[in-house]
Amino acid sequence: MIGDISMLVYLQAYHPHLPMMLTMGLAMAAGLVTSILFESAILRWREGFGWRAAFTMAFSMSFLSMLGMELAANTTDFMLTGGRVPPSDPFYWTALAISVGAGFLAPLPYNYWKFKRHGKACH
Repeated sequence: MIGDISMLVYLQAYHPHLPMMLTMGLAMAAGLVTSILFESAILRWREGFGWRAAFTMAFSMSFLSMLGMELAANTTDFMLTGGRVPPSDPFYWTALAISVGAGFLAPLPYNYWKFKRHGKACH
């Protein structure tokens, strides 16, 4: 999520002329890539996986959840701001906080189901 927020803020602040769908697509791609890389690093260092196994596990384990999070966050941001509110406007940061919340809540049912399916508790 950090990757997409950073990319979104950067593109909206320094490249406001880009089409909104391109901005959102780049932000989503950045979020997915950074999430998979971060999770791969955690699996590598904490669990002792090899890099290839860690990447494969991270991708197969979390891709749908991350995609849902990215879609919810970016769609919420677009619905609230239309993608054209400058970062200097206080509403920009309010809308960003709301979209981060939506991104957090959207994959919760899927994640809960995945944990429950494997006999794990998430609370």
